Amino acid sequence: MSTLEIEDTALRPRAVSFSPRDLVVELEDGRSISTPLNWYPKLLLASQEARMNYEISPLGVHWPELDEDLSVAGMLAGRRPE
Repeated sequence: MSTLEIEDTALRPRAVSFSPRDLVVELEDGRSISTPLNWYPKLLLASQEARMNYEISPLGVHWPELDEDLSVAGMLAGRRPE
């Protein structure tokens, strides 16, 4: 069994957007990660204004108003927050 190795620089988020059904995180290397918005109840129920009030960290995204933190590694692994 092997593990997937990803360089930290490949996990750096650059921007966040939302479709009616998905959260989309654009990475510094040009890729985008799309995950179902219903995986994140706080984001699903939040106003558009609260959704767009996010902070990008080196390895994830934080919504201070919603107290929600998502890591790019977790999104890539398909892990839903608990």
